[in-house]
Amino acid sequence: MAVPKKRTSSARRDKRRATHTASVPRTNECPRCHSPRLPHRVCPVCGTYAGREVIAHEVGGADSATPRDAE
Repeated sequence: MAVPKKRTSSARRDKRRATHTASVPRTNECPRCHSPRLPHRVCPVCGTYAGREVIAHEVGGADSATPRDAE
């Protein structure tokens, strides 16, 4: 069985792992509400996809009030 002859230094190990970082997700602008969204997915703000409403949302609706605001 193959066994390393020398211990891998931390510098060599970290250089190898330098490319393992997570990339920033690409976003497109929603054509209806102009908020950033992931491509090929329903817009989380207005609920549209491919020009039609998939989820019933209201753009800038007053339904976003939290219970704390109601006091």
